[in-house]
Amino acid sequence: MIIPGSPEMKSQLEAVFDLEISAAMFKETAKQYSHVDRVIPEAEWMKRAPYVHAINKLKKEKDAVILAHNYMTPDIYHGVADIVGDSLQLAIEATRVKESVIIQGGVHFMAETSKILSPEKTVIIPDSRAGCSLAESITANDIAGMRQKYPGAPVVSYVNTTAEVKAASDICCTSSNAVDVINAMDSDLVIMTPDGHLAQNVAKQTNKKIVYWEGACEVHIEFKADELREYRKYEPDAVIIAHPECPTEVVDESDFSGSTSGMIDFVRKNKPEKVLLITECSMGSNIADEVPEVNFLGPCNLCPHMQRITLEKILWSLHTGNEEVVVKEELAAKARLSVQRMIDLK
Repeated sequence: MIIPGSPEMKSQLEAVFDLEISAAMFKETAKQYSHVDRVIPEAEWMKRAPYVHAINKLKKEKDAVILAHNYMTPDIYHGVADIVGDSLQLAIEATRVKESVIIQGGVHFMAETSKILSPEKTVIIPDSRAGCSLAESITANDIAGMRQKYPGAPVVSYVNTTAEVKAASDICCTSSNAVDVINAMDSDLVIMTPDGHLAQNVAKQTNKKIVYWEGACEVHIEFKADELREYRKYEPDAVIIAHPECPTEVVDESDFSGSTSGMIDFVRKNKPEKVLLITECSMGSNIADEVPEVNFLGPCNLCPHMQRITLEKILWSLHTGNEEVVVKEELAAKARLSVQRMIDLK
């Protein structure tokens, strides 16, 4: 089996597709490049243009749609994605797409969620090694242990979980609707998994008592409140926007906190002169084109799992059908219930 990203994969792609750098390919992808020219040098785009052109042509032939998370790199986000958004948006869109094949630009649990919601479709992730520290931090047995410790309390699990954990939960949530989901529970005590920081940040916005699993996102856990205070010294007029997966002290230090889509909407609406996006790096690059008056400052951290998804791997997955995501129907049916309950609350 050829490993995604390997020299063998590249060699086979070059034997089938015209991936040579050329002025013609640059011209063919000029529209896409116009959205990323602020963040990708022309010389770099020249290398990516043949892949963008090949993917956009091939996905039509394969009856495929590309769903891309807000953390995908700009060449994917603007170059080949058909639908972009946060976890909740992508989960909903997975139920609406007409194409028979879904290529998931994101991490594995997102592809699983798309398959759970659209079992009749072929769902492919370009690199199955694109995991998630949150999804890997908890199991169905852990959920059972939480239920035993807090009998009768409903379990709200973040969508950043495996199908097995979704199936063991009562309902899912995302960072954009977590407060609404918690408030909708018919219990004063709610179990929230697996992100302890998200749970603590949500607890400040509800009268419910939340007990939680101690999972954490390896990207957002790296941000520190004292670093943000240092930034304020040098950039006192900068607006700090933090993802709620960050530690509570980081969120408390920010001017606004929200899901990736919430953060993007805030920037679009308010257009602050200077912004610190306290989340994965790619997001600022993805919206830089539509808010040219905004200067995106550091810090940011790259998600190594999101970075596994590349144009080259997307082209390979379209070409070969690798790597298809399969979820056993018995498990999918239970997980679907948890995800659909979340969607129905919207």
